[in-house]
Amino acid sequence: MKKQGTLENQVNFVYLAVGSNLGNKKVNIEKAKWLLENNSIKILKISNLYETYSWPNKNDPKFYNIAIKAVTILSPIDLFFTIKNIEKKLGRKKTKANAPRTCDIDILDFKGKIYRLYANNNKLLIPHPRLHKRNFVLFPLFEIDKNWKHPLKKKKIHDLIGKLDKTALYSIKQI
Repeated sequence: MKKQGTLENQVNFVYLAVGSNLGNKKVNIEKAKWLLENNSIKILKISNLYETYSWPNKNDPKFYNIAIKAVTILSPIDLFFTIKNIEKKLGRKKTKANAPRTCDIDILDFKGKIYRLYANNNKLLIPHPRLHKRNFVLFPLFEIDKNWKHPLKKKKIHDLIGKLDKTALYSIKQI
């Protein structure tokens, strides 16, 4: 029989990035937040909305992005599959990498730990491997947790933002 732990051991603190650059972007993000809440993911804090150019093709529609701090009872892999189902419900289609999409949800951090998981031909890397290079992740994340530290790089978020190039610093706008 499994011994009941403290509440902190039963829930997992996670940070998520949510973005959209197709359709009604604000509505897509609101729907994503609602679906997260209705799938064992309790949102604790949400950043403001940020607008950035699409990458790598700046001619694609601009992105709206937010960061979320949440708690969940889900394991990392269950959270991953839950997020993929939410993206699908919101109309995301499997196309080429970095193509425009109605909804994109990434797991940025899961309990401040490092995960390398493989399931059903899916590779899950936590923390997200490129989060430290992305203004659309770092600025919203800084807004909701100024003390966040990268689990792998062991760098404070302030230092990661300081390493962004000038273009990244000036090409993001809070809405």
